[in-house]
Amino acid sequence: MEIRDLIRFNREKQLFTGNDRILLAVSGGIDSAVMAEMFHGAGFKFGITHCNFSLRGGESDLDELFVKSMAYRMKVPFYATTFDTPAFALQNGISIQMAARELRYRWFESTRKEHRFDYVATAHHLDDQAETFLINLIRGTGIAGLHGIPLKNGTVIRPMMFAIRMEIEQYALSHHVEYRQDQSNNETKYLRNKIRHEIIPILGSVNPGFVAGLTETIRRIGEFEQVGNRALEDLCRNLLSTSGKEVIIDVNRLTAVSPVEPLAWALLSPFGFNETQVANLLTCLGSDHRQLFNSPTHRLVKERGRLTLTPAGPATREKTVTISLFPRQKKISKPIHLRLKRISDVSRYDIPVSPCTASLSFEKLQFPLTLRRWQPGDSFYPLGMKKKKKLSDFFIDGKFTLAEKEAAWLLCSGKDIAWIVGHRIDHRFRITRATREILCVLSGEA
Repeated sequence: MEIRDLIRFNREKQLFTGNDRILLAVSGGIDSAVMAEMFHGAGFKFGITHCNFSLRGGESDLDELFVKSMAYRMKVPFYATTFDTPAFALQNGISIQMAARELRYRWFESTRKEHRFDYVATAHHLDDQAETFLINLIRGTGIAGLHGIPLKNGTVIRPMMFAIRMEIEQYALSHHVEYRQDQSNNETKYLRNKIRHEIIPILGSVNPGFVAGLTETIRRIGEFEQVGNRALEDLCRNLLSTSGKEVIIDVNRLTAVSPVEPLAWALLSPFGFNETQVANLLTCLGSDHRQLFNSPTHRLVKERGRLTLTPAGPATREKTVTISLFPRQKKISKPIHLRLKRISDVSRYDIPVSPCTASLSFEKLQFPLTLRRWQPGDSFYPLGMKKKKKLSDFFIDGKFTLAEKEAAWLLCSGKDIAWIVGHRIDHRFRITRATREILCVLSGEA
């Protein structure tokens, strides 16, 4: 491995240009020290940043001093910070390793922005790629965890991803690269170290080209994942339709795709649903029964051959919101728009056919009228019928969705329902030949 390999790899992968300023993340270990020496030898424009995680006492301070002297020798900018990593981990309920990762990438990005660097470069190499793959495979992270460490992720680049650990060690030896050794890297109590020092050597003894072969496999998995994701995005766009705040998925079109599991996950995970919920939904797609699923951000209703997604509302919904109407108030805009007109010239009145208008016999109404939500057990006499009917049956016959039922408002006269707003009036309040005055109620903003 030589500097020309770094230059060629960067040119082929187009990680950065010769005019870009690169901020190198240097811990002082062999990998990042070799990266810094190669960047220096290549003549690239760079600075060095270092994080002191306060995990190894005086050794951590010596690491910082070593990296600072390296930057001084190379005559490049140096930026360092110190973290109380254990305190951060405890405060956020995460492991020391996760805390260190979050802290350093946060620091890298803020330093990059403040000092106007184009990219942050980390010293990940092919052995790191193999180790990460095996860690994710052991933990069962799915395909997303098997595509490896990306060469470029936003403003973070990995310019050493052409080399294996042995080549880096040989470069350090032949070019007399000084570096710091962290003894904790040899402790196999950490999963990554166990894989590095025990598992990969065993696999390498079976196949000396294991790391190179796995790297190629990871590359192919990443490529197939990109193709698969694009196909899923196209399918999702074709399956999703919107109506106001509702997102609708046709069940028949969804189940026509095989296998349906990855498509269902691609459709529903953006709305906050987890794998267990998606799996449970798939088991009941063939059922005629209504099913409800809730995520932190959305509600999903499966009914009548479709899935309906709506933004999550309040945890509870008022069932008896009561608003006095007429004669004191003749117009309201909340919770819905209603306008009321009292009409005395009955002979000239033509009953509108629009369901958004209710024409009621004024003298049969008890004022003030009230507006409320429907409740279980509610019933009325639908226009044209002399028998009482439960609202729940009316909704079923009218093929109301759950969202439509929940959105229904009732205009009431005393304890009686005079109008299911926007749908049907009660037969008892209809206009007859004996009607002397009419109350016309219009729903909507018009």
